[in-house]
Amino acid sequence: MKALMSVVALIGVLGLLMLIGMIFGVVPSNTVRLVEGYMPMQVLSELAIFVAGFTGLSYLANSMGIAFPRFWQGVLFWAFIQAYLKFRIYPPIPFSVRAMYGTVSFVAVFMWVSANEEDWKKFRQPILNVLDANTGFHKALRTMYLILLPILIGGFSFMTMKPSVDEPIELRTVHPAPPASTKVHGKTYTLQTSQNPYRVNLEGKFDQAYSNKLIVEQGMGRLMAPNANPWDDKAEGYLKYVREGGEIFFQNCHFCHGDNLNGRGLHAFAFNPIPANFTDPGTIAQLQETFIFWRVAKGGIGLPNEGFPWASVMPPW
Repeated sequence: MKALMSVVALIGVLGLLMLIGMIFGVVPSNTVRLVEGYMPMQVLSELAIFVAGFTGLSYLANSMGIAFPRFWQGVLFWAFIQAYLKFRIYPPIPFSVRAMYGTVSFVAVFMWVSANEEDWKKFRQPILNVLDANTGFHKALRTMYLILLPILIGGFSFMTMKPSVDEPIELRTVHPAPPASTKVHGKTYTLQTSQNPYRVNLEGKFDQAYSNKLIVEQGMGRLMAPNANPWDDKAEGYLKYVREGGEIFFQNCHFCHGDNLNGRGLHAFAFNPIPANFTDPGTIAQLQETFIFWRVAKGGIGLPNEGFPWASVMPPW
């Protein structure tokens, strides 16, 4: 049992060292790549490994007679989860999402430290020691808390209620003119003459007319014709690529642009302005495919000067 716990503890220490390296920029956040489509399960699996590692460390410490207070175990583990969410996940997730996960993890840690009466007593004992202030050290701590807590709460309330000055109007071009050519993944594309290579017929040959027959114009923009089902496993040609594009969208894009393409995704309201609403016929339906290719490939960071102040957080794909 001790040998098993030693191995588990070693894994926990290695993971902790890697996370510390990510926090201080020594280890890149994408050293261990998060696999597209499996990121939630991968994150949960990594956290489960860390939990096992910390359990092993706690077991070894107890077996050697080293007592680590349960209160600090809970506090440090919750802090570890927050650091993991901030520095491990790449691309970074918005603060609002981290706050939501932080609340859930706080409840989980609280349930852990209060699972039985003995653990609950160990957890709350440091708090009671400060409140009782039977020693000079605890009395000093209590005095410090009584001074700092009102200041912190008052400062937070003041900053929350303080009137803010309206931001100046941002005069920027929403759809700036694209360059004559762009380089994506080492290949140069001439945007004026390039064609969508996925508009192919059943024989795999470029056929604009064939793909146009599968598209109908409606109020919300271009939609698939009733007889065109890209989710059919036997779909070939253009429909096959439409299905693959849909899969890519749900792997990478719907978190911000929404599963209904309306710009109301999980992370949408963490941004200002919020992501584009693709169901608006004045957005993506009115743009040339080469323009969309350029914008998606370059992201917000690739906007030209006329797009200043570059209020786009879309990463380059």
